[in-house]
Amino acid sequence: MVISRLIGDFGDKRRWREYKARTKQLPANYREALDAIERYLMYHGGVTDAEIMLSMNNDLLDLFEQAAADGTPIRAIVGDDPVEFVETFLQNYSKGQWINKERKRLVEAIDHAASSQSK
Repeated sequence: MVISRLIGDFGDKRRWREYKARTKQLPANYREALDAIERYLMYHGGVTDAEIMLSMNNDLLDLFEQAAADGTPIRAIVGDDPVEFVETFLQNYSKGQWINKERKRLVEAIDHAASSQSK
């Protein structure tokens, strides 16, 4: 539908608002950590598929909600290297990353160029 391209999917927007409302329920220090991870994922993650991004964020929030409920320290969640934690976590959602499209495009271009050369 043209309207969904212009304004986005209403279901995705509703799910995003629900996600943000849930994050506000976290204790302040867990919310601060989650916000930092979310910000890093937005800049570094390159996830362009809204469905995958929403699933990723909700899975991360589930983890933080459970940790907060159990009293698990934040460092026990993310370890000594938060970047490594986030990038490892992100690998589970690589299908939605824009770079995959570019990787495929590169492979196809090289395959085409190489096949043209051998003729």
